[in-house]
Amino acid sequence: MSDQPLALVTGAAHRLGKAFVLALARRGYAILLHYRNSELQASRTASQIRTLGMPVFLSQADLTDPKQISSLFALVDKIPHPLKVLVNSAATIPVGDPRTLSAQEWDAAFDLNLRAPFLCAQEAAKRMTNGGLIVNVTDIGAYKTWSRYPSYSVSKAGLEVLTKILARSFAPSIRVNAVAPGLVLQSDLVSTDDWNRLVERIPLKRAASVEEIASAVEFLLANEYITGQTLVIDGGYSLLG
Repeated sequence: MSDQPLALVTGAAHRLGKAFVLALARRGYAILLHYRNSELQASRTASQIRTLGMPVFLSQADLTDPKQISSLFALVDKIPHPLKVLVNSAATIPVGDPRTLSAQEWDAAFDLNLRAPFLCAQEAAKRMTNGGLIVNVTDIGAYKTWSRYPSYSVSKAGLEVLTKILARSFAPSIRVNAVAPGLVLQSDLVSTDDWNRLVERIPLKRAASVEEIASAVEFLLANEYITGQTLVIDGGYSLLG
C-alpha cells in the first residue's frame, strides 16, 4: 500500500467534478474518477491528471443502483492508495411543475442527489480507518423556493441535513462538510438571457469560476477543525429575497 492518499470524486468527468479532481491532484492525491455516461470527457480529464504526474483510476457506475455503488468501492479496495477524501459531486437537476411531477421523476432526483451520497459515505467511512474528509456538494437551491426544480431543491436541502448527521456520527476521525455553490456554469436548462439576468442580480455581478468552488474543498482539507458545516460560495446570491 502506497502512502499517497486517494480521493474519490463522483461525477468527475466534467464541469465542477472535473475542477475538484484537478484541484485534488495538484495537492498530491491519487484520483479515482467516477463517471456515468461521459466516457470521452472522463478520459480527457484523466489525461490532464496524468499530466500533473498523479495516478488516476476511472470507474463507470450508475449511482442510483446500490449494487453499482458497492462495485465502485470494491474497486477502491483494489487501489494501492488509502482512501482519504470523498467528494459527492454527481447530481441530476430534473425540471418539473410540483403539480404534475411524477413519483418516478421525484425518486430519480433523490436516488442520485441524496441516497447515493449517503451510501457512498457509508462505504467510504468503512475504509477511512485512519481518518478522512467527506464533502457533499449541495447548492444554493437548498435555500430557495425554485418551483421549476422541486425535487432538486428538496434533495439538496436534505443533503445538507445529512451532512450534519454524518458529521456527528463519523466524528472524531472523519469530518463531513458540504459546499453550496451559487451560479457557476450555465446549463442547458437556462437560456442565455435568463442566465445573464440572474448573474446581474447577484451582488458581486458575476458567476463563480470552477476554481473558486474547488478551492472550498482545498480549504476544508487544510482546516481540520471544521465539520458539519456548509460553505456557501454564491457571490451574495443568498442575500437576495
